[in-house]
Amino acid sequence: MLNDAQGFSRVFLATGYSDLRKGIDGLANIIQFQFELDPFQKDILFLFCGRRTDRLKGLVWEGDGFLLLYKRLNVGRFSWPRTAAEALEITPEQYGMLMQGLEIAAKKPIIETHPTKLC
Repeated sequence: MLNDAQGFSRVFLATGYSDLRKGIDGLANIIQFQFELDPFQKDILFLFCGRRTDRLKGLVWEGDGFLLLYKRLNVGRFSWPRTAAEALEITPEQYGMLMQGLEIAAKKPIIETHPTKLC
């Protein structure tokens, strides 16, 4: 289920560090009060990653209750964006890259510059 984003209309990452000791209610509170998003939207996956990047938690509202997902890798780590503690919406392609261990956010993004006229 977590390897392909099938069944999810949108995917949000909680960038930065999350406390994975939290359960459903704690993660739903983070979504609602810190990110100002609605955790009760159906088929939206919210992903959280702690300091150890070999495991993550996901939270999905299914209409009649929450589904709490937990994934721990045997080998390797997730390349999790560690910028500010914000909710980042990602595309299905970025989600696939994340599950493969690839970076989805450049550490030093390329900034487009406009050349100045010399004459």
